[in-house]
Amino acid sequence: MTETKSTDRFGFERASSNMCGCTLMNSQTGNVIANVMRRKEGVKVTELPSMIRVDAVDRVEFDYDEIAEELGVDTFETSDLEEVLSTHYGRMVRLDDRTLIFANPEDAAEYLGFDLVAVR
Repeated sequence: MTETKSTDRFGFERASSNMCGCTLMNSQTGNVIANVMRRKEGVKVTELPSMIRVDAVDRVEFDYDEIAEELGVDTFETSDLEEVLSTHYGRMVRLDDRTLIFANPEDAAEYLGFDLVAVR
């Protein structure tokens, strides 16, 4: 019997994919958020039976005012996004009015309060 590794089936690259994203519940709120995200440049939304994938190049931004307007509610907050967010990949930054996910942690440096140091 020959052993196979997951890298044989799915491939493996050490280079950055320059992608980031998340998985949302396939619910009423998740579908509304997906509709907002579909209109954003560089964002791909994939609907699956029990979840919705949101994948983006470089970064993805969940603007709470945009989502609230689409939902027809007065406010949308981080806790509301957390209710439908299953998992994410990339560096996540939470702000009062939005959530950002960056493909490259260095791009989030200004939001996280650290300085980039050149490697010698």
